[in-house]
Amino acid sequence: MSKSKIDGHEDEHEDAHAVVEAEHDNDELSEEESNIIATVATVGVVGVGVALFEAALLPGLVLGVAAVAAPKFAPRLGSALGPIFKSTVRGVYRFGQKTKEFVAETNEHVQDIVAEVDAETKGKPAPAKDTAPAA
Repeated sequence: MSKSKIDGHEDEHEDAHAVVEAEHDNDELSEEESNIIATVATVGVVGVGVALFEAALLPGLVLGVAAVAAPKFAPRLGSALGPIFKSTVRGVYRFGQKTKEFVAETNEHVQDIVAEVDAETKGKPAPAKDTAPAA
């Protein structure tokens, strides 16, 4: 039997072990945070340098940062944008259907008006032409 079990301090030993594991987890988080801070600082310094030398290079810098960050954030971004994309497609489809109905209805009205005008012109006699020679 271990000494901690004999002394009756087994719970204290487990609690201390849990605290050490929690501190280790916090160290990992702080390392990740420090990596993010270092990356942001590096990008900031490079951005200032680019702005000082040639401002036209800033779009390239932004694209480069986006390309480096994309693999890390794309899965989260994709799952977050999925419902938004689906609702957008649904809205565009509904808009297309409404537009199609509107165009068909307008076409029908125009055809009715053309038919009325055609019927009116066929019902009236043609105007008589002057047979007198022009002077």
